[in-house]
Amino acid sequence: MLPTTVLLASNNRHKLAEMSKLLAGLPIKLVTPAEVGISIDVPETGATYLENARLKAEAFARRSGLLSLADDSGLEVKALGGWPGVHSARIAGPNSNDAQRRELVLDRLLGKGGSERKARFVSEVVLANSRGVVGQSRGSIEGTIALAPRGEGGFGYDPIFIPNGYDRTFGELSPSVKNAISHRARAIAALRPVLEHLSNKP
Repeated sequence: MLPTTVLLASNNRHKLAEMSKLLAGLPIKLVTPAEVGISIDVPETGATYLENARLKAEAFARRSGLLSLADDSGLEVKALGGWPGVHSARIAGPNSNDAQRRELVLDRLLGKGGSERKARFVSEVVLANSRGVVGQSRGSIEGTIALAPRGEGGFGYDPIFIPNGYDRTFGELSPSVKNAISHRARAIAALRPVLEHLSNKP
């Protein structure tokens, strides 16, 4: 039986690389927008991660005619009322970079320590075809915000997030460790039965 083709509904090269590793071993052929010749930018206008993931998955599925997998994720800092949350990728403006966004979070936590630096990463993953959503899942991981960025690995807020049970940030941990425990890894693990079921259909 041929593997099911699944389009990763993202233009983020870091996310493309990470998702490829997380989906390894499944009977699917993961393709990127560039590989199927499409380029769309879906505005993340949803009020929740789930809404944004659904917007992206459905838009890419309609355009490509393929099963499409989208993720929307964010960092939630307890002392900041869950900020930046669903706006994690946009808090420093449209032309900002990861370092600038990390700096904004660290600036708001100046003078705060201990439990005041508690945070979590959340990921919502949606699988859709041209008719609508066929699967969705959620993953999260608790941790704390470091005093300063540490490590060159990962992307986004990884260099300032220390997962509970570890003394290193996601930016310092090896990709294999991060991909075993991350919010995105947990969301994909929860979605695996859906992907396996779809792949087993004749």
